[in-house]
Amino acid sequence: MNMIVCVKQVIDPEAPPASFKVDLSTNKVVPPPGVSPVISPFDEQAVEAALRIKDAQGGKITVISLGINLLRDVVKKPLSMGADELILLEDEAFAEGDSWSTAYALAMAIKKIGDYDLIFCGRQAADWDAGQVGSGIAEILGLPSVTVAKKVDITNGKARVERVTADGYEVVEVSLPALITVSNELGEPRYATLKGIMAAAKKQPTIWKPADIGVEVSQIGAAGRRTSLVKLFQPVREGKCEIIEGESPEEAAVNLALKLRESKIL
Repeated sequence: MNMIVCVKQVIDPEAPPASFKVDLSTNKVVPPPGVSPVISPFDEQAVEAALRIKDAQGGKITVISLGINLLRDVVKKPLSMGADELILLEDEAFAEGDSWSTAYALAMAIKKIGDYDLIFCGRQAADWDAGQVGSGIAEILGLPSVTVAKKVDITNGKARVERVTADGYEVVEVSLPALITVSNELGEPRYATLKGIMAAAKKQPTIWKPADIGVEVSQIGAAGRRTSLVKLFQPVREGKCEIIEGESPEEAAVNLALKLRESKIL
């Protein structure tokens, strides 16, 4: 079973909200000082889904990450968890892409790898929350896909997937090769062991540039975007509280009802 997992380095979503700043002149998030990036949590669960299959029936897990200034200690985490290889699409040309140009670059890298049975992605990235890249990869490669998976089992060349719905889950069976996006309902990803960390430290990632995956610079990153970001801003949230009083609980209740009617809530 050959599996590929796509992961993304993001600003730590657990950082204090007050530490996030937006540069309005460039429409970019300013990285919080003193806060190290992490692998997007949904992507860690995608790694865990692949590892569970590897534990059950063996196989190989190749991890792909795209971006610039990728910190090796961060992007090597899947290796310390038990993945086998790490490929980095690391070049300025890959920067500032949208869902389409990112999916295209990842799809071309996967096409270059060639030998795979399953592709795993997180259901969405923890920074933009678009949830489009996984499905985009499947569309570009012409693969069947299943989204928001909470459990994946492989039997007789098919994947049996429990996918999350609004009121529970449904079971979907799909032929391989296929792409599956994984949700947090899968459960907590495993911790990296000391042995895994030491093994990961010895492994060097493979670096691919645009030419290595057979794409033009105009097709990827900012140049390949099919959407434009008009405005990025932090919403202002304000609250107002008014205490309804009365000489007795009954009078306070009447005053509350009158206030609600005045505000056209009742």
